[in-house]
Amino acid sequence: QAHLAASGGGSVQAGSSLRLTCTVSGPTLNMNVFSWLRQAPGKAGEFVASLIWGGTWTEYADSVKGRFTISRDIANNTVNLQMMNLTPEDSGIYSCGVARTIAYHQRREYGSWGQGTQVTVSA
Repeated sequence: QAHLAASGGGSVQAGSSLRLTCTVSGPTLNMNVFSWLRQAPGKAGEFVASLIWGGTWTEYADSVKGRFTISRDIANNTVNLQMMNLTPEDSGIYSCGVARTIAYHQRREYGSWGQGTQVTVSA
């Protein structure tokens, strides 16, 4: 399976923007689904955004709809997460992972999650 690593996090104030990048070091398939997972202390991990590599399908958590945009850069083999109007509730460690297909994604059947990047949003 491909190796993924997240980068681009930082410490910002509410209302700011950040762009995260997931670098994919292995092969990608059109049916692969890539997702961003957010983990915060005391909270369950949340799938914030997902896309299928070879299509237009995307999925967002209700908490980020209208503020986050997930996209992929075929030439650079990356999956990006543009985060706008950040709030303290967006704080956490953001990791990226891949599922074989949408069906696997819906079952939350993912491979290992790479090292995440920390996002801290202060009020």
